[in-house]
Amino acid sequence: MSVQSIDIGIGEEQRKQIGEGLSRLLADTYTLYLKTHNFHWNVTGPMFNTLHLMFEQQYTELALAVDAIAERIRALGFPAPGSYAQFGRLTSLKEESGVPSADEMIRQLVKDQEAVARTARSIFPTVDEAHDEPTADLLTQRMQVHEKTAWMLRSLLG
Repeated sequence: MSVQSIDIGIGEEQRKQIGEGLSRLLADTYTLYLKTHNFHWNVTGPMFNTLHLMFEQQYTELALAVDAIAERIRALGFPAPGSYAQFGRLTSLKEESGVPSADEMIRQLVKDQEAVARTARSIFPTVDEAHDEPTADLLTQRMQVHEKTAWMLRSLLG
């Protein structure tokens, strides 16, 4: 059985470059999801309730985001990465295996939210050149979420 060629007005090489960029974004997003979920489970201290609930909202949003990003990669005609090994190779984020203080959790998440926004932004030149509006829309939405979340977390640090 052969796969039908994709003719959406974006050439294969540009689709491949965009797919590779989105794969990095997917890996960053999934890594941030996992870290945020970890911090939700393990946060302690006077801000426990606030942070526990905030982290839950954040990882829930990230869980929806990974699906949207993966589906866009598939729509462009490429397999989406889906293993920890692949994500580990593709992500720009550093995993946390310990249990840092609540303030350190916040600092790490600010840094990581900003890193994911940078990853999304880095894909834009190819997306613009290809006139790939659906991906541009997805990237714009992701940048808005990550920049706003970084600001909200940063505000907790005073």
